[in-house]
Amino acid sequence: MEIPDVKKTWSNRISTVTIGATKEEGGTRTRTITVGGETALPFMHFEGEIPHRPVVGMEIWDIPPKGWPEVLARPFSNVYDSPSRWAKKCVEEYGADLICLRLQGCDPTGEDRSPKEAAEVVREVLGAVSVPLIIWGCGDDDKDNEVFTECSQAAAGENCLLGTITQDNYRTLTALCKADNHKLIAESPVDINIAKQVNSLALDVGFDVKDMVIFPDSPALGYGTEYVYSIMERTRMAGLKGDKLMAQPIIANIGLNVWKVKEAKAREEEVPEWGDHTKRGPLWEAATAYTYLQAGADILVMIHPKAVEAAKRYIEQLTGSTADKEGK
Repeated sequence: MEIPDVKKTWSNRISTVTIGATKEEGGTRTRTITVGGETALPFMHFEGEIPHRPVVGMEIWDIPPKGWPEVLARPFSNVYDSPSRWAKKCVEEYGADLICLRLQGCDPTGEDRSPKEAAEVVREVLGAVSVPLIIWGCGDDDKDNEVFTECSQAAAGENCLLGTITQDNYRTLTALCKADNHKLIAESPVDINIAKQVNSLALDVGFDVKDMVIFPDSPALGYGTEYVYSIMERTRMAGLKGDKLMAQPIIANIGLNVWKVKEAKAREEEVPEWGDHTKRGPLWEAATAYTYLQAGADILVMIHPKAVEAAKRYIEQLTGSTADKEGK
């Protein structure tokens, strides 16, 4: 394809965020991951700099998941009972750049595990793998504030990515990340104005917005992706134009959202015209990933190994040697 002579230039650079800390930096990771730094829209490397390619993290839970469709559960069923073995499998067999530990077991409507139990799982996973770690709460504000008080300290010095903060619940986690030197995920469900507000609130309490990533939600293909795509795209364009409160890398946590929808999990015998569900499900997750990569996502959090493989191959095809291959 011939690249047109007319090129768009932007006045600002997206901030870079580094996750993980090596021994020399006070942590135990063997490498770090850096995202962001773009001066152009996604994969438009001929218009500016894209120094760090997008990365793919794999989600694990602190408890064995219930209700996952068989096609999703099969690759991990032999390691469900051990978050450390689950994490190792994701890294060593499936090539995960990061691990995203979801503390689902702390949900007060579920197993209601204690903050100390959660912290022990964090230590276990950090000891099992050497890649950077994302720690994701259970989604209950009050419980997450208690849990992160323990987990942030358990991972102190490791420069993890913790989340999420919202416009109604940001003070506790922001203070913890400042104290223990972690990075933050700022959540703003499908609303660019809320995204800016959350970043502003974190800034008001002394947190550097350059140490944050934006999470604008990430529904599955066919369930609002086009709207979130436009939010991500507008966010990235605002950041490139010079809005410092919008100039952060973007994370898309897609795995769990995809595997909730019928198009991904319905078995072939239930809907024969949809074809082989063992292929359809991973393809649905991969296609969702492709969409958000084009919208500007710098970090993907996924689940199915085949979808992860497809997303990493897609990133390789679109970046080639134009961006740092290790995400460092």
